[in-house]
Amino acid sequence: MGRLRRKRMHKNIRDTKRKFRTKRRTKDMDQIHDDLKEPSKLTDQPVDYDLPGAGQYYCVECARYFTDGTSQEEHVKSKLHKRRLKELKNVPYTIEESERAAGLGSYHIKITKGKHAEITGQSE
Repeated sequence: MGRLRRKRMHKNIRDTKRKFRTKRRTKDMDQIHDDLKEPSKLTDQPVDYDLPGAGQYYCVECARYFTDGTSQEEHVKSKLHKRRLKELKNVPYTIEESERAAGLGSYHIKITKGKHAEITGQSE
């Protein structure tokens, strides 16, 4: 018998790795927090036929377009949407906070959003 052929599994092919890494890239949490300050700008978009559902069905929290209203309603009931809402309750990081985490001050944070959200620390 002859030698078995080696499987081609996209090993060490840079373009394929980059394609899979960036194919379904979504917005980061701090970008979504910025979008939540003015959600009407994203929910009341003009008709754009290049987007799914002509750009009329958009979930601001998940940064996703949907083809129709029923699929958007199903998405709102899903675990993925509820997880994203839970993640968005956390306070987004600031530049001052990242400097304190890097060692330029003391770093203590409470991660809930609302009345009790406080960042305590002294910058040096």
